[in-house]
Amino acid sequence: MNEVWVGLDLGTQSVRALAVTGSGEVVGMGMRRLTSSREGVRHEQDPEQWWSAATAACAEALSEVPDGAVRGVAVDATSGTVLLADAGGRPLTRGLMYDDTRAADEVERINDAGAAVWARLGYQRMQAAWALPKLLWLLKEFGVRDPDGRRDGQRWHAVPRAHGVRLLHQSDFVNTRLTGHAVPTDLSSALKTGAHLIDETWPAGVFDALGVPSEVLPPLVRSGTVIGQVCAAAARVSGLPEGTPVIAGATDGCAAQLGAGALTPGSWNSVLGTTLVIKGVTRDLVMDPLGAVYSHKAPDGDWLPGGASSTGSGVIARDFPGRDLDDLTTRAAAHEPAGPVAYPLVSPGERFPFVAPQARGFLLGEVAGEAEHFAALLQGVAFVERLCFDYLDLLGAPVDGPLILTGGATRSAYWCELRAGVLGRQVTLPENAEPALGMAVLAASQGRPIADVAAEMVRVRDRIDPRPGSSGRFDDAYLRLIDELARRRWLPTAVAAHAHERTNR
Repeated sequence: MNEVWVGLDLGTQSVRALAVTGSGEVVGMGMRRLTSSREGVRHEQDPEQWWSAATAACAEALSEVPDGAVRGVAVDATSGTVLLADAGGRPLTRGLMYDDTRAADEVERINDAGAAVWARLGYQRMQAAWALPKLLWLLKEFGVRDPDGRRDGQRWHAVPRAHGVRLLHQSDFVNTRLTGHAVPTDLSSALKTGAHLIDETWPAGVFDALGVPSEVLPPLVRSGTVIGQVCAAAARVSGLPEGTPVIAGATDGCAAQLGAGALTPGSWNSVLGTTLVIKGVTRDLVMDPLGAVYSHKAPDGDWLPGGASSTGSGVIARDFPGRDLDDLTTRAAAHEPAGPVAYPLVSPGERFPFVAPQARGFLLGEVAGEAEHFAALLQGVAFVERLCFDYLDLLGAPVDGPLILTGGATRSAYWCELRAGVLGRQVTLPENAEPALGMAVLAASQGRPIADVAAEMVRVRDRIDPRPGSSGRFDDAYLRLIDELARRRWLPTAVAAHAHERTNR
């Protein structure tokens, strides 16, 4: 414990802190709950609660760590969560959360102004829940005030300049409090705010066209950059020693990927929780004409492409509430493959591996009983996962490297084995892949390749190979799903053809 690195994860429901040694041993952890306010499409949190929860969780994690052992701290946060603050970092607004879509009316204007940039960055278009629409909404709602509090729509450009109003992402707010001064934002958090990740700048022409003053935007740095030191005031409440380096973090999704150790080109992290999220590493930027895949920039300049599907284990909680899942799993193992083929969606609409807002879940064929229904859902999620990799392969991304499974679904040994069989490849289960661990890895990587640091700090729990005889067992059922998705015109013909080609190789 002579060298300890601290990771802080600002989630939706809680803040988690981990104190981790260079060999990956967790020597302290802390957690504090967060509360939200939801009303229709609006979802807000109090930024001051982020700070109080972060410092309390951090102090708990460090309660038994020797003085002088802490070498750095990094913070991750939910992607697309933003607020406006004054020059001293005091919040002027509530935090608009990652899934808040109140600014939907701004999206068309943003996509018109930034079309060329969004296309060059590979994701084609912004979405209503992204941060840039929220920034425009916040500036209009809260930035157009003169010193007497009156709104003046003709003068709002001058107000941020005069009063120091600036945009903060969720992690920026905590980092500002940690250091006691204004900080740059990391490129990962800034992706959904419109940062040009290739040039590593804000696209001035786009923001000029949208009427966003440059003074509102923080400077940009790569994740892993030292952006300050823990100040005396923060040290008193957090347990972090004064002078501890503060490292620019990442979004929670990227942090989870760091915590999984998927950091070499061709490696992938498949996170199966309520929904399915897949993220990998490529040398070159992946260009997706459909806009289903978008790429963050890694600390070393590689790219982290990925996407989020609407399938996931949430269908199990919805369709089998309160049931004995162990018993269902045991019985489901007798149905490989299941007679019916499921396309299991947690919520309407699909985002990845294709974009189809009109998509709805379905079940092809008759179900013989609840065990077969359960088996069809497990297999259906795995089929969508397989289609994700077929699509990534079509886009030219290397997909044959290590595959690391994380998320709540990894608690089911059978489902992990099933996914290995459907995918036809070995899968790895890490011992701990929390976003907070990923931030500890990032903090420890100062001056070293982050993949090397992760190899030392991320511990492997298990490796699972496809069961003997499972090769090709699920191919017919998988292709039935592909053909049905194409028949409904949700899945593009070229993607369906490529899935057939890879299956028949």
